[in-house]
Amino acid sequence: MEKLDEKIRNLLLEAEQGSASAQNELGDCYFDGKEVIQDYVEAVKWYKLASNQENSDAQNNLGDCYYNGEGVPQDYAEAVKWYKLAADQDIDDAQCDLGTCYYFGYGVDKDYSEAVRLFKLAALQEHGEAQCNLGVCYKYGHGVEKDINEANKWIKLATSQGYDYSESSLGAWDQEQES
Repeated sequence: MEKLDEKIRNLLLEAEQGSASAQNELGDCYFDGKEVIQDYVEAVKWYKLASNQENSDAQNNLGDCYYNGEGVPQDYAEAVKWYKLAADQDIDDAQCDLGTCYYFGYGVDKDYSEAVRLFKLAALQEHGEAQCNLGVCYKYGHGVEKDINEANKWIKLATSQGYDYSESSLGAWDQEQES
């Protein structure tokens, strides 16, 4: 513990005393390798502790870990479980990620209408990726009536939010639909 800098020492003490926000922040430090050696397993440990205290950011982070198989085996159903908890607390990242799970049927039955509902929730919070995804749904008529004007509106909003992948995302989604 001597070698840890003061910020991490204080964070660790708060986390060990049960502070959910400190647990989530410590998980972020381990996940990103900020001021500690990157360790996904250790990040998951702290995210789980915070998630079990209903910390919505930690629930979303834990969903990401399960979705990507970082620190835990990849498990879309488990990712969906944690995304749902965070999405119900209006976490836009979780709403967007859960929408993606519904769009492609990862860990849940494919449901374009539910994907659109979730993308809209996040898009209205100015979430660029969700805006782009919503545009894609309008472009193809997935879960909504096909509407190129509405598709372009959402894609432009995504671009204005600084979401740089709007055009490349369309190509990626096009390829996904072909397979």
